[in-house]
Formats: sequence, structure tokens, C-alpha cells
Amino acid sequence: MSARVVTISAAFGARGDAVGPAVAERLALPFVDRAIPVQVAGEIGCTLEEALAHDGRAERGIGRILAGAARLPNVALGAMDVYLPEQAIIRPEEFVEHTERAIHRTAEQGGGVLLGRAAAVVLAGYPGVLHVRLDGPRERRLAVAAYELAKAAEAGAAERGGRARGPRGATGTPDRDVERMLDDNDRARTAYVKHFYGADPADPRLYHLVIDTTRLPASAAVDLIAAAASAL
Repeated sequence: MSARVVTISAAFGARGDAVGPAVAERLALPFVDRAIPVQVAGEIGCTLEEALAHDGRAERGIGRILAGAARLPNVALGAMDVYLPEQAIIRPEEFVEHTERAIHRTAEQGGGVLLGRAAAVVLAGYPGVLHVRLDGPRERRLAVAAYELAKAAEAGAAERGGRARGPRGATGTPDRDVERMLDDNDRARTAYVKHFYGADPADPRLYHLVIDTTRLPASAAVDLIAAAASAL
């Protein structure tokens, strides 16, 4: 029996945005990523921007809030002291509850490839679900992220008819900015999973398959995941 649901947890710079859609295409399953915050926004009655601000994959989402920002008012969330924006009206737990419902719907209604949002924890023990982790050493993930960001900047500049420029006017993206992005993302995603589920997203015991996508090309990772999905 082939898996009809694949969850993919990807560290920043581990090519999750490339591998996820490719796996979905290979397995003829929907790729469920941006659809989740759209569904959550519709169910709660907030804007997509607000939903993304609380999303587990957002660089500046709930994970960064949990990490704390001293300039924001301090409130209690569960057993932790955290900082929440004054304008926050909807509880972060409510976003998580609706996100879990969207994940369960995917598992129960035809399947799909789910990227992030602690889906491996939410669907732990579900039959017919393959759990995958994409990761790699920090320095290699930095190199992958810098390359992909520079490539995206060049493509954007080509469309505009100009030259790719980094945030400080240099060609490409400065290393310090890439490091900050990687650390922000790692912190955010780890905080989200640890706070709401008491788990570490890097724990290999959560997954059937762990792949170092800083050493293997995305195409090889897709082949491995497709083979594992067929064998599950």
C-alpha cells in the first residue's frame, strides 16, 4: 500500500520548497502548503496576513513571538512568559487548533504532501502516512540558502531589467543576512513545535526517513521519498 500522505519537515536551507512540490507531483498528490493558512484565515475570519503571522513556518511568526521580543508587552501563554503584539486579538492556540484540523482533513480526504507545521507530530501514528525530515549541517545549509537567494534575486532583477542587489546594495545577499534568516527560521520553527507539542523537530525518531539535502540533490531526495512512500 502506497502512502497517501507525506509530511515533510525541512530545516531552512534544506530545499523543502523544492522537494515538497516535486514529491507531490511524482505521487500525483496535492501539495498542501499555502493552502493551510488560507483555510485557517477563512475559518477564523481574519486576514491572510494575520494567519501567516501566526503560522509555524513563518520566519517572523509564532516561533519568533515565543522566542521573545523585549519591545512587546509581556503576557503569559500557557506556562511560559512570552511577548505578544498589543493588536493580537486571536489566541495563537486558536490558529494552531485550526491548523491541526486542516492537517487532519488532508489525511482523511484524499491525502497530500504537507510541508512543515509539525504535521509529523500531528499525524503521528496515522496509517498510510510517511514522515520525512530534510536537514543538513548548518554551514552547508547556509551555502544552499545563499545560492538560492542570489539566484532568486538575479531572476527578479532580470525581470525588472536591472542588476541583482542585496539588502545593503551589494550584489547577491550578504552572508550576515543569510545567517540571520537561517537562525530566525530555525529558532521560530523549533519554538513552535516545542511549545505546542513538546517535541524537537530535529529529532530523527519522529520520521521514517531523514535526508541530508545539502549533500544530495533535490531530485535524489524526491526519488528516495517516492520509493519510501511506495514501500510503506
